Amino acid sequence: MSRIGKKPIMIPDKVQLSLAGSQITVQGEKGKLTHSLHPSVELRVDGGVVTIIKKDEGKKTDALQGLTRSLVANMVTGVHAGFQRNLEVNGIGYRASVSGNVLVMSLGYSHPVNYDLPDGISASVDKSNVITLSGIDKELLGRTAATIRQFRSPEPYKGKGIKYAEERIQRKAGKTGTK
Repeated sequence: MSRIGKKPIMIPDKVQLSLAGSQITVQGEKGKLTHSLHPSVELRVDGGVVTIIKKDEGKKTDALQGLTRSLVANMVTGVHAGFQRNLEVNGIGYRASVSGNVLVMSLGYSHPVNYDLPDGISASVDKSNVITLSGIDKELLGRTAATIRQFRSPEPYKGKGIKYAEERIQRKAGKTGTK
């Protein structure tokens, strides 16, 4: 039994949810998202409440019910309020800037790193070391943040690199000069 899958999803007033076959479309103030449902689960809309119903029993179906509920809830939240992810650039001479739809980063390499942001993701840079990514698709936003972080992952000795704002880097002691 999926505890998350059984929870109902409340739909805000300015969000429209439509179902055409196994294709679900959620449209709101910030944009429009679509997703295709697995054949083992179905969606039931009653007024402003959506519930996910299993068509058959089994562990896989329980997992799919919880997954589908989470995906639909993220779609509703995304088109209503949006999602945001913050990255910090740490290191001497490390900085970032945005020009158009391209994130330009100076990360200690011999060349600047240019990253074209995917459609639906926007970025802003505060104080040249805090990158704020925002968008309506939570999965795409997380994948974009992970890709940007991989350009220079934080290292444990000095803490240089790109890290998530809420991430805590476990520091290591360097070599000690023993005789």
